[in-house]
This record gives sequence, C-alpha cells and structure tokens, in this order.
Amino acid sequence: MREIIQLVVSFTGSLGFAALFNIHGKKLWFAALGGCLSWAVYLAVEFITPSPYVCGFWARIHKTPVTVFLVSATIPLIPGAALYRTMNWMLMKDWAKFQKDGIYTILFAVSMAAGMTLTTIAFRMAWRWMYRQRRM
Repeated sequence: MREIIQLVVSFTGSLGFAALFNIHGKKLWFAALGGCLSWAVYLAVEFITPSPYVCGFWARIHKTPVTVFLVSATIPLIPGAALYRTMNWMLMKDWAKFQKDGIYTILFAVSMAAGMTLTTIAFRMAWRWMYRQRRM
C-alpha cells in the first residue's frame, strides 16, 4: 500500500513540475508518467538491493526532448529530505550528523547523474549502431 501511495505522489509531483515547465497536451502526461515510472524503477531496484546508490543509478526513464522529460522524471528521485536534513544539521552545528547526511546526499546525487549519463550514452550508441545497420 505504501508503494502505491509513493507512485501516486511521484506522478502528481512530476505532473506539477511538468505544468510548471509549460508542457501541454500528451507531453504533460508523458512527463508525469515518466516521473511515476522512474520511481517505480527505483522501488523495483530497492526490492532487489537495499543500496540507495544502486537505486539512484538505475532510475532514468523516458526520452523526447531530453531536458524537459529528464527534469520531470527525476523530480521524485531527488533526495530532498536528505538535503533538508543535511542543511538542518549544518545550521544546528551538529557536524557529525551533517557529515553523515551530507555524504549520503552527495553520493545519491552522483549515482543519479552517473545513471543518467551512462543511459544516455548507451541509447546514443545503440541508435548510431541501428542507423549504420540501415544504411548498409
């Protein structure tokens, strides 16, 4: 039940950000669906491995103007709570907790970026290979 609520919230959150980015029509729903699917991938990988870094690495979905869909699809994955806690510990000058949550937040963001980068590279390589096969 908790996972279904998370998927609904990721869909509506992505829908809101897609509307904020002035996306209309079918693309608005695809952007929201991308956010929901990216969170579903995160939950599926989390079921297989408890590492949040692996989950962040694998979570990248949908492609068609890349920046618009990428931003909308990754909104549910951004470690906002961890970032908030990190900044809270810094303001409270609790340096041990700040360091612990800060390292988690940075590693999670880096793993998301690595997943997006490697997925984009793989798609481009596959697309070029398919294009070359058609021309021969």
